[in-house]
Amino acid sequence: MMRSNTRSLDQTFLRGVLLFVVWPLLFSLLALSSACHHHPHHEGGVSPGHLPHAEDSTAETVSQPHIHHTFKDAELWSKRFDAPDRKDWQKPEDVIELMDIEPGMTVADIGAGTGYFLGYLSQAVGAQGRVLGLDIEPSMVDFMTNRAKHENWTNVEARVVQPDDPGLPPNSVDRILIVNTWHHITDRVNYSRKLYQALKPGGKVLIVDFTSESPHGPPVSQRLRPEEVMAELQAGGFEVEILQETLPYQYIVAGERPQE
Repeated sequence: MMRSNTRSLDQTFLRGVLLFVVWPLLFSLLALSSACHHHPHHEGGVSPGHLPHAEDSTAETVSQPHIHHTFKDAELWSKRFDAPDRKDWQKPEDVIELMDIEPGMTVADIGAGTGYFLGYLSQAVGAQGRVLGLDIEPSMVDFMTNRAKHENWTNVEARVVQPDDPGLPPNSVDRILIVNTWHHITDRVNYSRKLYQALKPGGKVLIVDFTSESPHGPPVSQRLRPEEVMAELQAGGFEVEILQETLPYQYIVAGERPQE
């Protein structure tokens, strides 16, 4: 009888250990493992990212029309957006050439971030032209303003705009560039209509964004197929096409406002 009672006590003790010690410990280890494997998503190339335009992500609402990133520390983001190796995959000269910019034109860079493309655009439009660097994050706009002064881009102006409105008057620009930003815009069809109105007849918009196969960029679930971008621009009134120029990680969609 004594042995039976001892065995019963031992079993009760073991159950208590399992219930109050082992299982809580295992649960804590599993939770820790899960947390260690969760990464905030990155959207940029190599280590840069759009994305200057584009940027890295946190759970805060912000820059460029978007809802997954925060770009309040422009100096920090500049190290990523303006990384030297970005030129290898972004091919900025090729992108600018596809825009068919002529001296004296007015060009808007929407979601301009730290101003990666501004120098190229400034040179393309010439002294008589004008470049607008637009972003919804004030710190980015301040950064671009200071950068333009430092680089002596006298034809560049940086402006804060709203996430759902580029803030461009009707018939005011000849070309619009949107790099690694289109997927952040919420109501893209309505935004397309605003871009259409902002462009002069014969004006063009160039949208550059990440392919679904790219190892860089936002989560695949947030990426848009070029056909989706084309449909959104068409709904806004544009004549559209996918340009065959190949960038390592991005596609290029062009929209044109027909001559009237």
